[in-house]
Amino acid sequence: MKYDFTGKIAMITGAASGLGRATALLFAELGAKVVVSDIAVEGGEETVKMIREKGGESIFIECNVANEEAVCELVAQTVQHFGRLDFGINNAGVGGMWMASHKYPLDNFEKVLATNTTGVYLCMREELKVMLRQGSGVIINVASMAGLLGFPNNLAYSASKHAVVGMTKTAALEYAKRKIRVNAVCPVYTITPMVEEMFEVIGDFKDKLETSIPMKRFGQAQEVADAVVWLCSDAASFITGHALPIDGGLQAG
Repeated sequence: MKYDFTGKIAMITGAASGLGRATALLFAELGAKVVVSDIAVEGGEETVKMIREKGGESIFIECNVANEEAVCELVAQTVQHFGRLDFGINNAGVGGMWMASHKYPLDNFEKVLATNTTGVYLCMREELKVMLRQGSGVIINVASMAGLLGFPNNLAYSASKHAVVGMTKTAALEYAKRKIRVNAVCPVYTITPMVEEMFEVIGDFKDKLETSIPMKRFGQAQEVADAVVWLCSDAASFITGHALPIDGGLQAG
């Protein structure tokens, strides 16, 4: 099914590559005007270029989501430029270290939570303010299967993504009567630059991870983008507070 987002405004963090880029391109293909945001300026501008080359409308706004002032400015500039915000896709994230919990260093733990948890909180807070004023909106937080299941040897990442799921459910309950829906997507290992970096660290363990997935393969960024767009569409108008596994059957096991 194809959705028509003509006249809608989508803001996507972490859109310089991977899931964020795939989602930005799909929103633009379906008619939305897209705000691309990332700390990676070159990659973010490349995403905008890709959208414009296909006839879409997009701007790039640099933002470190762990910085409160930067997030406030991101949302303010979005509204200033486009007049509203219909879809807030909070995707920016970092992977953390691959290490046993008793060895996990505090500085990396705090760094991961600053981006993955505080970043989502700040984006949601500012998006909600706009959506409350305009009387509608949809927020999608990109969590992970590590937000639903244990994730051995990556304590910070698992903690941060469990927090994202909790914030999603809380906000969904708070704003359900205000025509604002809040959901999360929880992908399993998906082929993105961040995951490929993790594969380099874990080496041969990559094969064991792949065989642990019932469908015997990793996810693709486009598959996650498709789920995000569906959750933003009217086809999902009665869905809020849901953490959607995109996992090739992993959770069923």
